[in-house]
Amino acid sequence: MQHIVIQRGDPALPEVYKLIEQLDHYLTHLYRAESNHLLSPESLQQPNVTFLTVSVDNVIVGCGALVKQDEDYAEIKRMFVLPEFRGLKIGRRLLDKLESCARASGLKLIRLETGISQPEALGLYKKAGYQHCDPFGNYTEDPLGIFMEKKLV
Repeated sequence: MQHIVIQRGDPALPEVYKLIEQLDHYLTHLYRAESNHLLSPESLQQPNVTFLTVSVDNVIVGCGALVKQDEDYAEIKRMFVLPEFRGLKIGRRLLDKLESCARASGLKLIRLETGISQPEALGLYKKAGYQHCDPFGNYTEDPLGIFMEKKLV
């Protein structure tokens, strides 16, 4: 049985930085530059960010961030699980943990932006209760982008 741990992480650690680079590589091959809204590892170290990593048997295989935008909502960013670890429900566990962190900080709404070429991510968010919404924050309409939100209870 695999030992899975989700905990706060440091995006500057070499193994986490490498994971973020893999995510960047993945996204830049799916979408044009103006459709990618990537946060740097440095921006993930800001006080308004909760950055989590997922380890399987002490190997970091995934990450995700909750970026508090204002008193009303936070945005899910940098959700990623290495392809060889998909299918183990790691993404769902990570999403649940990020939602738990949002609730603990008193937030009532989580939003996210993802792309049309990521059916697995869209399925995960849909199953978790996220619904389509209009662009928010600094986002604008993008034929390659999908905006979603979930009200927390």
